[in-house]
Amino acid sequence: MDNVDVNQAIQFFKTVVTQHYADFNGRVSRRDFWTYVAVYVALVIGVAIIAGILGLRLVPPLLQLALLMPLAGMTARRLQDTGRNGQLVWILIIPVLVSNVVSLLAFLSFDPLGFVLLFFPLLGLITLVSIAAAVLMIYWCVQPGNQGPNEFGPPPQAAAA
Repeated sequence: MDNVDVNQAIQFFKTVVTQHYADFNGRVSRRDFWTYVAVYVALVIGVAIIAGILGLRLVPPLLQLALLMPLAGMTARRLQDTGRNGQLVWILIIPVLVSNVVSLLAFLSFDPLGFVLLFFPLLGLITLVSIAAAVLMIYWCVQPGNQGPNEFGPPPQAAAA
């Protein structure tokens, strides 16, 4: 197995976020997709830990909202590499987006207990839908890409190291 250069992985993540923020066109290799996801997860967990220590509860959901479009774009391009329509990514993105917005509204509510009691059943349902969609997306994203060109473009060239 090849060694992963952490600095190159971080640089690849920065490039995706700054240059391909909402890019849903083309294809991306499994390696590049999972490199992006690994850096994304490490960043979200690190920020959540620091925010928890500092008592900044709004920072993690805001970070996830800010990085939702690049994650959606990478996932759509990964799906397209496997020959699936990239618009299937919305099966995952919509429940995650709704969950984050409802969570932010709960944090900002003047009556958090009333808000939580009102939306708790909805959050539970959205969480279940999100988990099911995430499992489906993971299954699709671990599949090998199509050899050669497909309807979404030529095969991806490896960018991450």
